[in-house]
Amino acid sequence: MKAPKFWNAGSKSIMPHMLAPLSVVYQAANWLNRSQTKTESVSVPVVCIGNVVAGGAGKTPVAIAIAQFLQNSGWTPHFLSRGYGGSSEGPERVVLDVHDAGMVGDEPLLLAGVAPTWVSKDRLAGAKSAIGAGANVIVMDDGLQNPSIAKTISILVVDGDFGIGNGRLMPAGPLRETPSQAVKKSDAIVIVGDEADNLDFATDDVPVFRARIVPHALQSELVGEKVVAFAGIGRPGKFFKSLEQAGADIVAAVEFADHHSFSQNDIMQLVEKAALYNAALVTTRKDYVRLPIDAKMMTTVFDIDLLFEKPAALQNLLIKSLGSREHA
Repeated sequence: MKAPKFWNAGSKSIMPHMLAPLSVVYQAANWLNRSQTKTESVSVPVVCIGNVVAGGAGKTPVAIAIAQFLQNSGWTPHFLSRGYGGSSEGPERVVLDVHDAGMVGDEPLLLAGVAPTWVSKDRLAGAKSAIGAGANVIVMDDGLQNPSIAKTISILVVDGDFGIGNGRLMPAGPLRETPSQAVKKSDAIVIVGDEADNLDFATDDVPVFRARIVPHALQSELVGEKVVAFAGIGRPGKFFKSLEQAGADIVAAVEFADHHSFSQNDIMQLVEKAALYNAALVTTRKDYVRLPIDAKMMTTVFDIDLLFEKPAALQNLLIKSLGSREHA
């Protein structure tokens, strides 16, 4: 789905007020589901990377950065994802040359390029499969609202530009749960991007780390180039802003719904628009993995890196929480 504009902070729409009763139903249903779910522990540490809003907050880049740090520290992390948008129930290990986004979802395909990745609607079964395959630490991409597995450390990721939107629960707003509920379950908060005005839910006893998304070092070929940018992610505007900051001349920006499945008609319209402006087609890595093969050959990927302001502080927190890998 494409996030409605009335989810944004400062929206004057009456829709949040009209949908408020449904938010009460949503909260009650979530409470009932969680109260009936048994939390079980697994034999290795679990690092949960989650968020409090529907849509993109930067979870996947944070999960990748943490997994890479763990690898460099001698751990063997495996990613665990529910595989949103994919047909696989799992547990199933993602194989890049075999699976596509229709089978396992788009985010697992990105994760699988970094570390072994499992998709499973049943998170506990997925974690056990990963452990059986050699994982000595699980990195959950999403899962803060899933109580089925006990977490060793939970990291709440917040889009600094968007914050918590209008501050209302779905569907009146973007929140999966109240910010105070999310913070209570979190051991750290990572704010990605500029800091919004509505982040006063953070408490003094939960450390806050800041990070920013920057173009990958090899993206210099886009400087001054005319591009038709397109994206089907949680917040396409973030991508367009980053692309513009990298020096690209965006002559057209096309938004699709998050996890959009690109049709041949979509591709033809994008190609025609690019030809009209004599521009290159550019998209995100997450969108790229969902493109048909022929469209991939006509599209440039805008890759990004996540840079923490104080990486050592977050790394020390991880080390302290996970303990010695010899005991994992």
